[in-house]
Amino acid sequence: MKKSCLVATTVATIVLSGFPLGAQQSSDSAARAQQRALDSLAASVRAMQARLDSIERAPAPAPAPARTSGAYMNVSFVGLTDFAWSSQQDVGELQRGGHEPKVRGFSIPNAELALDGTVDPYLKAFVNIVHSLDAKGETNVELEEMYFLTTGLPHNLQLKVGQFFSEFGRQNAQHPHAWAFADQPLVLNRMFGADGLRSQGARISWLLPTPFYTEAMVSVMNSAGATTFSFRSDESPEIHGGQAQDRGVTGAGDMLYVPRITTSFDLNDTQTLLLGASGAFGPNNSGPSARTSVYGGDLYWKWKSPRADAGFPFVAVQSEYLFRNYDAATRLVPTPQYGRVNQMPAETLQDEGAYAQIQWGIRPRIVAGLRGEVVNGNQASFEVPLRDKRTRISPNFTWFPTEFSKFRVQYNYDNRQGLGGDHTLLMQFEFLLGAHAAHKF
Repeated sequence: MKKSCLVATTVATIVLSGFPLGAQQSSDSAARAQQRALDSLAASVRAMQARLDSIERAPAPAPAPARTSGAYMNVSFVGLTDFAWSSQQDVGELQRGGHEPKVRGFSIPNAELALDGTVDPYLKAFVNIVHSLDAKGETNVELEEMYFLTTGLPHNLQLKVGQFFSEFGRQNAQHPHAWAFADQPLVLNRMFGADGLRSQGARISWLLPTPFYTEAMVSVMNSAGATTFSFRSDESPEIHGGQAQDRGVTGAGDMLYVPRITTSFDLNDTQTLLLGASGAFGPNNSGPSARTSVYGGDLYWKWKSPRADAGFPFVAVQSEYLFRNYDAATRLVPTPQYGRVNQMPAETLQDEGAYAQIQWGIRPRIVAGLRGEVVNGNQASFEVPLRDKRTRISPNFTWFPTEFSKFRVQYNYDNRQGLGGDHTLLMQFEFLLGAHAAHKF
C-alpha cells in the first residue's frame, strides 16, 4: 500500500507542476481539459496500484530442490586396440594375461567403462565394467570392480567393501591402461593367473601417524574363482597337476587374507622412494586341508628434473619379487588313454619370480622403457609348462599425442625352458573419453 501511495503522490505532483497558477483563471473549456487529463492520470494510477497489489499477494517461487551428492559422477571409457605378430603361431601360449593379444593380427583386449563419484558425505563408489574380444572375436563382459570407500572414519582408518583387485605389490591393482608395458609381468601371471588377484571382500586400512607416508592394510576376501588362481580356483590343476577338489567354506580359515604395508619418502627434492611388502594366505583345492602362501616385496624409485616441464624428463624404476608355497595334497590324476587313475604324493610346490623395469621420460609425452623378467619352479612329481623356467626381456617406446591417447610399440624376446626363444612384436593404441579417476602414484 505504501508503494501505491508513493506512486500516486509522485504522479499527481508531476501533473500539477506541469500547469502554472495562471491556468486556473482561464476559460471554462481549458479547465475541463485539465480535468479530463487529471481523470485519465488517476485511472492510470489506479491500474498501477492494482498491479502492484497483485504482485505483493503472489506467493514466492519455491526454491529449486537441492541435489544430493550421489547425483553427480564421473563417467569414462578407455579403449585398447592391440596388434601382435610372433614367431609362435599360437600367440596365447606366450601372452597368457587376460588383457593381452591372443592371435596374430588385431585384437581388442580391454574396453573399460568406469563410473566413480561421491555417494554422500560418508562414501565414495567405483565401478569398472570391462568388455573384450577373445581369440575367436567373441565378446566377453565382466564386472571387474565394484566397491565403496569410506571417507570419514576416525583414527585415519578407511574401509573398502565390494569386488576389487587386492593391493598386493605395485601392479596387481592397476588396470591395463595404467601399465607401463603392453602385457602383464610373468611372475604376476604365474602367481595370480590371467586376470590378477581380485575377489569379493572387505579391506581395512590405517594411515599411520608417521612423518612420512606409511599405510598398513588387510583384505579379507572369498578364496574361490578364476581370479584367485593360487587358491580355490577351478584352474588350479595348472599348478598341482591333479584333480581339483570341491572344497567349500566351513570357517574363517577358508577365506583369503591379503595383508600389506607400504611406505614412501622423499630422498631429496628430486627423488622419491616407495617400498612395500605383501602376503596372501588361504586354502587351495588340491585337497581338503591344503593351503597356499604367497609373499612379495616391491620397490619404486623416481627421479624428476628440477627443471621439469609437464613432469619431463624423469627416470622411474619399478621391481617386484614374489615367492609361493603351494601345499599340494595327495591327489588323483585321471589317464583316460590308459583307462586308469594315478595318484600323486603330497608335496610342496615352490615358485618364485621377479621383474625389474625402467622408464625414461625423454621429453613431454615421449617415454622409453626396458623390462627384464624371470620365473621358475622347483622340481615336482609331475611336469606342467606353467611351472617351467622362463625369462623375457622387453624394450618399448610410448608416445602420448595428448593426455587422452597413447601409442606404444614393444618387442618381447622369450626364452622358455625346453622350447627355446620366441620373438613377439606388440603395438598398442589407447584412447580415453570422459573424466577418469586418478590412479595411485
